[in-house]
Amino acid sequence: MEAIPTYDVVIVGAGLSGIGAAYHIQDKCPDRDYVVLEGRSAMGGTWDLFKYPGIRSDSDMYTLGFAFNPWKDPKAIADGPSILEYIHETARKFGIDKKIQYNHKVIDANWSSEEQCWTLQIATHEAVPYQYIKCNFLFTCCGYYNYQQGYKPAFPKSDAFNGTIIHPQEWDTSLDYSDQKVVVIGSGATAVTLVPEMSKKAAHVTMLQRSPTYIMNLPSEDALANFLRRIFPNRWAHGLTRWKNILMSLLLYKVSRRWPDFMRRTLKGGVKRELGDKYLDKHFNPKYDPWDQRLCLIPDNDLFDAIKEEKAAIVTDTIKEFTPTGILLDSGKELEADLIITATGLQVQLLGGMQFRVDGQLIDSSQLHAYRGVMFSDIPNFAFAIGYTNASWTLKCDLNCHFVARILNHMDKHQYATITPRFDSSVFASEPLLDFNSGYVQRALSILPKQGSKAPWKVYQNYLRDTFSLKYSPMTDKYLEYT
Repeated sequence: MEAIPTYDVVIVGAGLSGIGAAYHIQDKCPDRDYVVLEGRSAMGGTWDLFKYPGIRSDSDMYTLGFAFNPWKDPKAIADGPSILEYIHETARKFGIDKKIQYNHKVIDANWSSEEQCWTLQIATHEAVPYQYIKCNFLFTCCGYYNYQQGYKPAFPKSDAFNGTIIHPQEWDTSLDYSDQKVVVIGSGATAVTLVPEMSKKAAHVTMLQRSPTYIMNLPSEDALANFLRRIFPNRWAHGLTRWKNILMSLLLYKVSRRWPDFMRRTLKGGVKRELGDKYLDKHFNPKYDPWDQRLCLIPDNDLFDAIKEEKAAIVTDTIKEFTPTGILLDSGKELEADLIITATGLQVQLLGGMQFRVDGQLIDSSQLHAYRGVMFSDIPNFAFAIGYTNASWTLKCDLNCHFVARILNHMDKHQYATITPRFDSSVFASEPLLDFNSGYVQRALSILPKQGSKAPWKVYQNYLRDTFSLKYSPMTDKYLEYT
């Protein structure tokens, strides 16, 4: 029988957070051997998966990028291919690319209390000669959505449409939409990216939204960052810009939550200034308060410019049914289309879809509680990296990586074999993990873990608070059980 490969640490996922996790483990825990397991045949995660026109970040690269490998491109709001190349360059630079095992999709993870290790079952693949891998510590960095398919609501009579219907997650790069009438269903980050980009080639693009989203313009280049880079070394310039952007995003979020009416007027006023007589309030006046859902950023007014040039339009209405030539709305209006894009969002999937067990017992993820947003209650030697909902994804993932490295070093120093967070329901109330009313969150409430009512079980979505909690706080408290 072939020996089972065994590692100190297994990182699942080779996207932004997985590459970051690998760097921190090899940098801060050099005596720990690790491997990165990637279920697909290439690194990059989201930035390798999505191919739709205009794919870009909706966070600035000074916070979405890695603090240990400063972003050098003048564009702060970067396109997908540039981000993917940055991930590849980072992996090569630090030798992480040699630690990645591709086509290793973890389908089952079982912790054995007797052996004090995880046994991971790998999906059968012709390039993988074994079925199991063992490790002492499991760190999942595989995001929060299903890579196989996006969210596709059932639209009445969609089979009647004679044109093409496609979800952005399944984009066909050979698709030619030149001089076609395009309807993009949705109003989130994907839709506001697609519409201005596709309007460059299409005859016309319509963004059909059931309800509006808050939209804010941001220059694609950070003028201060580019100035600082001319007078300081790149690492200093990057660090100063990173902190400037962190503090600005925190301020924006705090003001939005404390004075929502003021922020609503401010955001709408910005759109009015750009659109002038093309502005219609019903298209830019959401029913919810700012940051109840994620704020949509657009670079260099690209969406507004497309609307002013009449290459694109926004329609706020609901769908009655599809027709052979387009979409019939409940208002009675019909939108003609050759191509319909269902930018209707993601399907939440935890831990890359793997089955999760402790001593053979299947774990119900909805009953777990998140300790400092890094570990789950009653799950030994396990951590996860999931980013912020109100700021750049990588900021929180990076802090989680720092905490995991500190845990591993603390265990080494004191010769501990296991660490297990223990939630005390007599002290803490249970609350939803994400205080967010976005559709993808609401659809996943039945599977999402919980958070506690106060620290260390409260997930605050606050970088400053998390920095002290995850980088500088003691590694012992009464809710962490070491053995």
